[in-house]
Amino acid sequence: MPLCKGGKQVPDIIQLLPDHIANQIAAGEVIQRPASAVKELLENAVDAGATDIQLIVQDAGKQLIQVIDNGKGMSETDARMAFERHATSKIRAIDDLFRIKTMGFRGEALASIAAVAQVEIKTKRAEDTAGTFLEIENSVVKRQEPVATPTGTSIAMKNLFFNVPARRNFLKSNAAEMRHIVDEFIRVAMAYPELFFSLNANGQELFHLEKGTLKQRIVQLLGNQYNAKLVSVGEHTDYMNIYGFIGKPETAKKTRGDQYFFVNNRFIKSAYLNHAVASAFQEMIATDSFPAYVLFIDLDPSQVDVNVHPTKQEIKFEDEKIVYAFVQAAVKHALAQFSITPALDFDLDPGIQRLDAVSKPFTDDQKAAASSSSLYQTFTQKHAAHKIDPSYKSELKHWREFYEAGTNDSSADRLPIAGSTPESTPVQASAIEQQGFVTEGEFHQLHNTYITAATQKGIMLIHQQNAHERILYEKYQQAVGGKQIAVQQSLFPSTINLSTQDTVLLNELLPDMQQLGYHIEPFGKNAFVIQGTPADVEQGNESMAIELLLEQVKHFSTDLKFSRREKLVRSLARQHSIKAGRTLSQKEMKQLVEQLFNCEQPNVTANGYPTYTEMKKDDLERLFGR
Repeated sequence: MPLCKGGKQVPDIIQLLPDHIANQIAAGEVIQRPASAVKELLENAVDAGATDIQLIVQDAGKQLIQVIDNGKGMSETDARMAFERHATSKIRAIDDLFRIKTMGFRGEALASIAAVAQVEIKTKRAEDTAGTFLEIENSVVKRQEPVATPTGTSIAMKNLFFNVPARRNFLKSNAAEMRHIVDEFIRVAMAYPELFFSLNANGQELFHLEKGTLKQRIVQLLGNQYNAKLVSVGEHTDYMNIYGFIGKPETAKKTRGDQYFFVNNRFIKSAYLNHAVASAFQEMIATDSFPAYVLFIDLDPSQVDVNVHPTKQEIKFEDEKIVYAFVQAAVKHALAQFSITPALDFDLDPGIQRLDAVSKPFTDDQKAAASSSSLYQTFTQKHAAHKIDPSYKSELKHWREFYEAGTNDSSADRLPIAGSTPESTPVQASAIEQQGFVTEGEFHQLHNTYITAATQKGIMLIHQQNAHERILYEKYQQAVGGKQIAVQQSLFPSTINLSTQDTVLLNELLPDMQQLGYHIEPFGKNAFVIQGTPADVEQGNESMAIELLLEQVKHFSTDLKFSRREKLVRSLARQHSIKAGRTLSQKEMKQLVEQLFNCEQPNVTANGYPTYTEMKKDDLERLFGR
């Protein structure tokens, strides 16, 4: 015991933390939310050699997360040891860190789970007559006994963060947490298409993934829209292999949602490799779009460091430049093959290729025989349904006048702009007068995108889409704040089928969407019925509008500072705003300008883009040397 200046003894203050406190602290880094536990338990099942893995979730993982597998199981001693900190079967020496082929190796996950949840485990090896049952709470074994159980392991994690109430309160809504669980499930299931996976949430089976090929697994997880739009990637060298699928250019989206990189079957996040794929798609997709891909990289584990972050989603390559160049070249090669000679889908029956109509050339004799047939003559005669005789052209010469007579009607019959005031309400000129517009003059539209108008100070140029987006944003902000928008019931309700990921997201958004004028009801698994839309939104193709809306919300999800409600409002404003290319009447332009300058912040959109610019008379005169 050290002495102070006065000669008195001062007790030592540094001491070891108790194990349960140390485990709770460590758990905060490893188990951040229910999805973190799902990832760890699924990866343990894969490491155990399981071929059948079931995930059961209740209350978005807050009440129950259970993983049942048919792996090799554990002995009684191993079952106890698995919940000790830094206890693992994956590595023995420091050199093993450079040869890691398993998903887990730290020995922290189960100890962290046991520190913040009530855990029950049943496990049995094939050679054992009876299995082992353990009940653990607060890192302490409460009960241990033999049990009759099939070969494999069933681990149930109940009441997550029951002993850390502050942490539990920071969890998001059930819909938001469920979305994270689905993301983690997809990442593991995507990497192992040869294994069976299922996900059951609150008694409903969300995923039932039979063993199959990688392409089948991609379609099962990401949706049938990719079935005919995947291009195979496959390059093999002594240094590394890359294989998988990329989406055709038309599948590119405004979000990064369908992008998966796996290194030695481990899902990773790498902006560096994302850029490699994007550069391969250069000039084939829009600059603000992201290609879809599921790519696997296999290389020597000694060339990769996965021990960078507890989630193991960030890795370091020994030579990043080689990997970048390899990925870029492989994707470019696949795209070149697709664009020059589109490959047949490998699910197509190869027997089709051996049919005479495909394999044998079309000879002149066959052509002559076909031309003399009655069927051929029927479809080449002038009275055929698809053919217009030249003699009838005179009767159709006035079609353009008839068409244009219907399109040149007065603006009174035009549909109102979404978000505009009802026609019965007279448009006030106060905002226009306040901005100094020359009211006796007219508004003009440039390139069906910009509105120009003379002001007392000069000239103003308004971007019609940005302006309308600002108007709708403030309107929807008021709606979610309590001023509900009127619903327009659909005469013929439409049904929309979504992927499981989008279903979870839409369920999360439904309460706010109802406030914004949408009437959408669940209709079975992954299906919804659109009963109504906001009253001032043009009806037609509501299903497509909802799908685009979800893409917009996912686009904003990359920015963490936005709340769920803010993402929805911004997405709806962008979705329903009038687009560049739409012709506006004088009345519509005046209405749009009036509403813009009645906004609280008319000069920019919610995303910070300008809605208008103004040039003063002095600026104009300087342009011409006056």
